[in-house]
Formats: sequence, C-alpha cells, structure tokens
Amino acid sequence: MALDRLVVSTFPNAKALPLWAGVEQGIFTAKGLDLVVHETGSSREQRELLAKGEIDVVQAALDNALAMIKAGHDVIILMGGEGGMNDFIVRKDIRSPRDLKGRILAVDSPDTAYALLLRKVLTAHGLQKDKDYQLRAVGNGAKRLRALAADPRLAGAILNPPFSAEAILAGLHSLGRLDELVGPYQAGGAFALRAFAQKSGSLIERYIQGYVAALDWLRQSDNAPIAQRLLRERLAIADDVAEATYRQLIDPAFGFAPQAQLNWAGFRAMLDVRSATEGRDARLAKTGAYVDESYYQRALAQMTNETSVQ
Repeated sequence: MALDRLVVSTFPNAKALPLWAGVEQGIFTAKGLDLVVHETGSSREQRELLAKGEIDVVQAALDNALAMIKAGHDVIILMGGEGGMNDFIVRKDIRSPRDLKGRILAVDSPDTAYALLLRKVLTAHGLQKDKDYQLRAVGNGAKRLRALAADPRLAGAILNPPFSAEAILAGLHSLGRLDELVGPYQAGGAFALRAFAQKSGSLIERYIQGYVAALDWLRQSDNAPIAQRLLRERLAIADDVAEATYRQLIDPAFGFAPQAQLNWAGFRAMLDVRSATEGRDARLAKTGAYVDESYYQRALAQMTNETSVQ
C-alpha cells in the first residue's frame, strides 16, 4: 500500500511520545501515513517552517497558532492534546514568586505560550516584566534545563516532563504546577495552515485518528514497558525518571487529554492570558474563524463506525 507523507513538527520532549510510539508501533502506517516527525529547537523555528510550507502540521502549544494568526498567517486549530504538564521550576532560594524580583528567567520565546503564563503568575504577585525581572529566550525544554545548569544567574523556568523531574532531582524545586497557579489552560494541540488542511483533509483526518489511537495505546498497561523504553531512548533519561514521566503523561487530570479533546474552558483562559499580557487582538475574537473541529469530528466518527462494525 502506498503511504502518504505527512511532516508533523513537535518538541523533543516527553509530549512527543504519542508520535514516537505511533510511528514505531505502525499506528500511523495503518492509517496510510508515512509520518515524518520533525523535532524543533524552538517555537519560532516551528512557526517559520509552517509558514514556509516545510512542515505540514504542528503538534505543540496552541498559543503559537494564535501568534501566527496575529502575524497575519491563515492558520486553523484542529484538535486539543494536553494542558501543558508544566511546573514552575526555580532555584532553592526562591520560595515565592515575589522572590524573583530582580532575577532572570529562561523561556522558549518571550511572547508565546508558557512565557505568557509565567508573566501572568508574576503579575499576580506584583512583578512586571523588564521592570522587576527579565526573560531570556534560550529555546525548548532541554535547552532551558541546560541553561539553568550552566548559568547560576538564571533563577528558574517553566519545564515539562521529563525536564521538570530531572531539574528536581538536580536540586531545584517547583513553585507549583501551572494549572494550579493559573487554572485550566489549553496548552498543546494540533494546527496547520488552512490552505493545506483544505487541500489535504483526508491526511489531516487520518493523522488525528492515528494520534488518538496512539494515545489509547499508551494508556494500555501492557504497553507501559515499551513506552518507558521509548522515553529512555529518545530522551536519554534514567529508568526512574522515565517511569515517573510516563505516569504523569497518562494521568487524565495532568497528562494527555482523553482522545485529544479541546478544552474550551482552558482555551478561553489561553485567550485571556494572551490578552492580559499582549493586548487584545480583533483577529482572535471570533474563535470560529480559526478553530475548526470538523476534521476532528469526522475522524472520530469514522473511528467509532469502524469499532461498531468490528
């Protein structure tokens, strides 16, 4: 059977596990896809490559889709994924967000996703960016963890698994999970250029089916050893970190959302965070103009029909 090539960009962290498992276990192949996983070094790179058409789908923080729309790109959000799984990791001398006054924090990009959440947390504690603290863009989670280890001037960063677990084992600590600090938040999901989705709807729907099937596969207890092996191999982490990370990922309250559903309460919170930190933008006011769940709905309907026939 001829396979259709689809390039999906993600960050090389634990949240890429459904893609890694889906490829290795032949889940995407069963959907007729030759899935190529592009591992990005930063959200800026990811946005630029999507705009150029060098990648087809982004599976990452949906706030980056909003940033692209704000910049004039015609992007649509296809499905949810997870709420971020993020911890506010800081050095031992930091006991409260207020202790970050006069300090420097590591971020991926200062104007998107978790950096905006970080700014919201600090604003709630009376701290303003540039006036009371500085942000330094260093790149993805692995780079933020390395930057914290290399530069003692960096006081903290938002980190997700496995980097959050590694940071804590290295002597840093967490001020709390972001969903505890700011409430529900729609973090990860899938988005693409509207033109590509309209032209390649079948590929999008088969990708969604494969991704949801990969999530189901990960949650089956018999597959835990394989999933943890993938985490160890892909992320070069120890057995105990891999096991703890896997448990976080499959936790329906903290990890991957069941069937990658979009959390609308979390999505509205994401819009509110962007408005509070970056100002309101009329292009983001009507969510129906850029959130298109029709691909997701058709994909899941077909999966349901296939299951009922079996």
